[in-house]
Amino acid sequence: MEVPVYSELVRTLLARRGLEKEEDAAAFLNPDYVAHTHDPFLLRGMDVAVARVLAAISAGERIAVYADFDCDGIPGAALLSELFKKLGYGNFEVYLPHRDREGYGFHTGAIAALAARGVKLIITVDVGTKAIEAVEFAKEKGVDVIVTDHHEVDSVLPDAVAVLNPKISPYPFPHLCGAAVAFKLACALLKEGKRRGNERFTPVPDGWEKWLLDMVAIATVADMVPLLGENRVLVHWGFRVLRRSPRPGINALCTKLRLRKNELAEDDIGFSIAPRINAASRMDEPDLALRLLTTDDAREADMLAAQLEKLNASRKGVVAGVVKQARVHVKQRFTGSDRVVVLGNPDWKPALLGLAANSIMNDRGGVVCLWGRDANGNLKGSCRSDGGVSLIDLFSNAGNVFEEYGGHSASGGFTVSHERVHHLPEALRVAVESLPKNISRTSSIEHDSVLTLSEVSPMLLKDVSKLAPFGIGNPKPVFLMRSATIVGVKRFGKERNHVEVLLECQKTGVGMRAFEFFKSPTDFSVTPASGLSADILATIERDTFRGGLALRIVDIVPVS
Repeated sequence: MEVPVYSELVRTLLARRGLEKEEDAAAFLNPDYVAHTHDPFLLRGMDVAVARVLAAISAGERIAVYADFDCDGIPGAALLSELFKKLGYGNFEVYLPHRDREGYGFHTGAIAALAARGVKLIITVDVGTKAIEAVEFAKEKGVDVIVTDHHEVDSVLPDAVAVLNPKISPYPFPHLCGAAVAFKLACALLKEGKRRGNERFTPVPDGWEKWLLDMVAIATVADMVPLLGENRVLVHWGFRVLRRSPRPGINALCTKLRLRKNELAEDDIGFSIAPRINAASRMDEPDLALRLLTTDDAREADMLAAQLEKLNASRKGVVAGVVKQARVHVKQRFTGSDRVVVLGNPDWKPALLGLAANSIMNDRGGVVCLWGRDANGNLKGSCRSDGGVSLIDLFSNAGNVFEEYGGHSASGGFTVSHERVHHLPEALRVAVESLPKNISRTSSIEHDSVLTLSEVSPMLLKDVSKLAPFGIGNPKPVFLMRSATIVGVKRFGKERNHVEVLLECQKTGVGMRAFEFFKSPTDFSVTPASGLSADILATIERDTFRGGLALRIVDIVPVS
C-alpha cells in the first residue's frame, strides 16, 4: 500500500529510499523506541557481563571504564559514569589513553596501572575486540575484562568475561557505535538489577536510561555509522533528550558556540560539538572532554567549554600548517591519475593527521595517507578514502609493510617501522592497483527532486526535516534547481577557500544565498562566477547565522 498521509514531496523522498509501504514509512518517520530497538540481551555474552558487573557492585570491587579517546568512546564513558553515579556507586574510575603517548587500543601499561590501584573489573568502551594479548595480561594481573566495542571481529576473540559487539551473531543490527553498545550494557544492568530487587537499582525510575541517549546521539553521529535501523531510533530519541539536556557541559558548549540547544541537529554535532570533544585528545588533554560531559557544576562547565574552544582553535592552526605543507608536496610529486597519496614528516603530530588527510582527500579524491612521529618516537599515520577503495581492503593487501593497522572503509590508521616507512608509498600503490575501483559511488548529478528557487520555503524545509536525522545511509535530499543565474560570488575564511554564491531564478527573479558543501569550489563541474547560468544541485537548510533559509551546494552544472 502506498503512503497516503504525507505530502507529495515526502512520499517522493520516502520512495527514493525504498519506503513505499505505510508501515515502513511510519517506522522511518516516527521511530518507536520500544518497538524499534532491540533487547540488549540479544548481544552475545550480555547475561554473563551483567552478572559480573552486579557481582562487582555487590562486593564493592573497584571498576574501571577504559574508553577510547574520541567522540564515541568519551560519550560512552560519560554515560556509564552517569549510570554508576545514579546507582550511588562511587568505587569506579574512567581511564582514557593518551592519543599521542599511548595511541588507540587496550594497553598493558594502563592495565598494570589500574591493577595497582586495586581495579578488579575493566569495562572497555569502543575498544578491545582484537585485544587478545591485553586481555590475557589483565587476567594474569587478576583483573576481569568486559569488552564493549563495535569494530570488526576476527575469528578468535579475547578470552574476556564477555565481548559485547553487535557484529557478533545473533544481534540483529550490526552497525551500533561504541557508545551505543555501552548504552546497551547500561540498559541490561538496570533491567536485571531491578529484576533481582537490588537496593541500588530499585530506586532508579523506569525509563531513566533514556536520559543517557544524548550521549548515544552525539557518538552515533560523530562516528559516522549508518543512520538507519536501530541507530536512527537511538539518534531520533537522543536528539529529543539532547535538546532538553540538563547537562551543564552541553549548555555551556551551546552557549560558547552560539548553538540553539532546542534546535540541535546532526550538523551541529558533526561540525561544532564533535570537533571540540575530539580536540581535547588531539591536543593532549582527553580528560577535559569527559569532565565537560559529566560535570554537575555550571561554572566548571563554562571554564571547560572555553578551554576546549581554545584547544580547537589551536588544533585548527596546526592542521592548517600541515595541510599547507602537504599540498606543496602533492603538487610536486603526484598527478591526478595517482590513486594513493602517501606523505610523511617526523615533525607532524599523528593525532592531527586524520584531519589533514581528509582535507587533501577532499582536494583531489582517492586515498590519502599521512604519517608523523608520536611522543615515543613511533611512526604513525592516518588515511582517508573517498569511497572508491576500502581502506581495510587496502591495508590487508599491502603485504607486511605495517606493524599494525585498523579502522573502517573510509578512515583508518597505522603504525609503520622506521625501516619500512620508505616502502609505504610503493606498497600502497601496488595494493590499490590490485583492488577494483568502486564504481557504485553516488554521482554528484543524482538528485531527489526538481525545484525552482521560488519553491524553497520554510514549509519545504519542514517536510524535508521529517526524514532527519541525516547521515551515512540517509543523506540529506539533494534538489536540482534549473535555470538559475549566479549574480554574485563572495569568498571567505582564513584561506578564502569557502564561497558564498548569490543566486537568482531566471523565471521569477527570486533570490537565494548558497554555500559550498564543505568542499573546495574547484570540485564543482564549473567554478562559480558572476553572470553564469547554471543548474544548481543543493540541499536546503536553516541559515543559523543570518536567519531564513540557505542552500548548501553539491554541484554547479553549466547550462549548455
